[in-house]
Amino acid sequence: MIVTDPIADFLTRIRNAQQAGHRIVEIPASKEKKAMTEILYNSGYILKYKFDDEAGYNGVIKIALKYDPVTRKPIIRKLQRVSRPGLRNYRKASELPKVINGLGIAIISTSKGILTDKQARDENVGGEVLCFIY
Repeated sequence: MIVTDPIADFLTRIRNAQQAGHRIVEIPASKEKKAMTEILYNSGYILKYKFDDEAGYNGVIKIALKYDPVTRKPIIRKLQRVSRPGLRNYRKASELPKVINGLGIAIISTSKGILTDKQARDENVGGEVLCFIY
């Protein structure tokens, strides 16, 4: 299956798995998706992850989703794609958006790799705003 927007597919697979109440979701791997997965893990939005390079063409990313132990609702409330293939969204370091006044994260593709909005501001680099997560 050919995917025209792999980042939107990545976000949609996570969103659908959470709505269905799954514990683990498998996503076709790429360097960009691996970097986004590491950001989600470091920010505390997912429980753990594993890169399985032997399965499939590029491999598979297995993500263990995180839920609130009391309410059993997903930790990730919303995954929103900002920049898309038909309309790219580039921002300078001084114009990077804050998601819910800093409570969420924006994932930015910069010349120094894929970073969160806070990391990009600290390194004073702008780039393409990929998505918002909160």
